[in-house]
Amino acid sequence: MSIDFTPEQIQIRDAVTRLCADFGDEYWLARDEDGVFPEDFCQAIADAGFMGIAMPEEYGGSGLGITEAAIMMQAISQSGAGNGGVSSVSLGIFGLNPVVRYGTHEQKARMLPPIISRQHRACFGVTEPNTGLDTTRLRTKAVKQGDRYIVHGQKTWTSTAQVADKILLIARTKDIGETERPMDGLSLFYTDLDRSKCEIRRIPKMGRKAVDSNQVFIDGLEIPEEDRIGEEGKGFRYLLHGINPERILIAAGLVGLGRVALEKATTYARERIVFDRPIGMNQGIQHPLAASWAELEAANLMAFRAAQLYDRGEDAGAMANAAKYLAGEAGFKACTTAITTHGGMGYAKEYHVERYFRECLIHRIAPITPHLILCYIAERVLGLPKSY
Repeated sequence: MSIDFTPEQIQIRDAVTRLCADFGDEYWLARDEDGVFPEDFCQAIADAGFMGIAMPEEYGGSGLGITEAAIMMQAISQSGAGNGGVSSVSLGIFGLNPVVRYGTHEQKARMLPPIISRQHRACFGVTEPNTGLDTTRLRTKAVKQGDRYIVHGQKTWTSTAQVADKILLIARTKDIGETERPMDGLSLFYTDLDRSKCEIRRIPKMGRKAVDSNQVFIDGLEIPEEDRIGEEGKGFRYLLHGINPERILIAAGLVGLGRVALEKATTYARERIVFDRPIGMNQGIQHPLAASWAELEAANLMAFRAAQLYDRGEDAGAMANAAKYLAGEAGFKACTTAITTHGGMGYAKEYHVERYFRECLIHRIAPITPHLILCYIAERVLGLPKSY
């Protein structure tokens, strides 16, 4: 099956690349230094009509597929924006997919256009400090009182909460002991991030400084019933429907990050003269770069094959997970190789590859580790018994 891009898809890639040229390496280096959220970049993406690329046209989106969204995310990352650029717009690209799929017409009309235009900015409250990857054991509690829910609990690694005015929040509306399975009893909400009821603490971290990550302490947040998405108790199932597209978008972005790191490294290898010859003449330099190219392109094929399957309504689980795994490993290797190619200069911020390296680690280990992806493939594809 061919995964060649259509002329329209190539136009999207080229248009996003041109837009990102106004936000080059020096822009992202500055944001990495000062930690200021790249709102001007996000607004430029929105003004160009890309923020709602995968959302329905009737609510202001473009109505395109995950393939087009992946093309866009890859172009952003490959421009040098890296994970900082991708993460700054990701929730506006696909984060509200549960609203698109399970929201009422009134909710879609109320919630989607402001996200697409950047009138609203949202964060995603899922992960909790005491549950980690065991999402079915979430403890944040939403208690129904009349026509609203009162929420108490804690979330961690909630990105963009410093600048958000909305939150997509999953909370337990029924105790685990009252449900048939742990995944039952969790409900999904999209509501105002009321800072008088939510204490938000920024987490100092290794990379992607401009896109904040936070602990959120929720104490009595009131959520109107009309802000609940879908049926009560089925929120976790709604999130599961967005897992494969998320894997695909992350994989495409990681390939883009690996490619820009590889481009920096090969340029340096051609231009750096040591012992009266370019260092790129040495096989010890050439071979790791060549291997990285092959690995990145293989991961890219897997990512867009998965996107193709998803857009056709076919099962993309194995391909999407494999794409995220391959892209995570290939991106990590490409960024590491870029630093070693630069030698000591690779440690200097002015060459940018150290920033790429720090940012590639994020999606290598999150939102799912490579180990759990291998568990998934072992169980679901190879038919091996569950190991944990």
